[in-house]
Amino acid sequence: MTHKKIDQNQREIVAALRRRASCFSTASLGRGIPDVVAGFLGKTYLIEIKGRKGQKLNEVQAAWHRHWEGNPVIILRSVADVDAFFVRCEEDE
Repeated sequence: MTHKKIDQNQREIVAALRRRASCFSTASLGRGIPDVVAGFLGKTYLIEIKGRKGQKLNEVQAAWHRHWEGNPVIILRSVADVDAFFVRCEEDE
C-alpha cells in the first residue's frame, strides 16, 4: 500500500476546523476519499484539503467526487477558506 501525500497546509486547516467543529482525519485512507469528515450545526461535511497553489483533484479523487451521492465535497485551501466555510454554514441555518 502506498502512503497518501498530505498537503502541507493540512495541519493548520484541520486545527482551524477543530476550533468550531467536530472532525476527524480520513486522509490516510487514500483511494479518493476526502481528507476530513466534519460535523457542524447538526450536519456532516466531507472536506478535501488542497494546496494553496490551485492544486486540482487527482483522477481518483475526481472519480470519487463524481460518484458520491451525498452533499458535494467541500474543498478548502487555507484557514481563510475554513472561516468562509463556517460563515456559509451559519447562513444556511
